Amino acid sequence: MARYRTHSVAFKRQVVQAYLAGETLRGLALRHDLSRNLIRVWIAKHEAGALDEDVQAADLLQEYEARIAMLERLVGRQTLEIEFLKGGLQPARAQKSVTMSVVAGPPVSRSAEDAR
Repeated sequence: MARYRTHSVAFKRQVVQAYLAGETLRGLALRHDLSRNLIRVWIAKHEAGALDEDVQAADLLQEYEARIAMLERLVGRQTLEIEFLKGGLQPARAQKSVTMSVVAGPPVSRSAEDAR
C-alpha cells in the first residue's frame, strides 16, 4: 500500500509565499514535485487562515490530547488485567485439618451425587 507524503506547515507556507510573490503554479509544481491542484488547496487554506501558527498549535494540542486519552485507556485496561492476574495467582487456602499425601496431594472431596 502506498504511503502519502506529508509536508510541514512551514513548507506549505513557503510554497504559498512563493506563489504570492509571483511564481507560477507550474513552476512550483515542477520544482517541488507537487501537483498544481495540491498547491491550489494550500493557497485556499492559507487564505482561510488554516496555515497560521495558532491553528497549527491548536491542531497539535488536540492531537496530543487524543493521544493522552488513548494512553490513559490503555493504562486502565492493563491495570485491570494485572489486578485480575494477581487474584488468580493467590495460593488456594488449604484446609488445615485435612491430611495430605506428598504423592497424591489433598484428598478429593465427594460431590453430592457420590454421597448417595
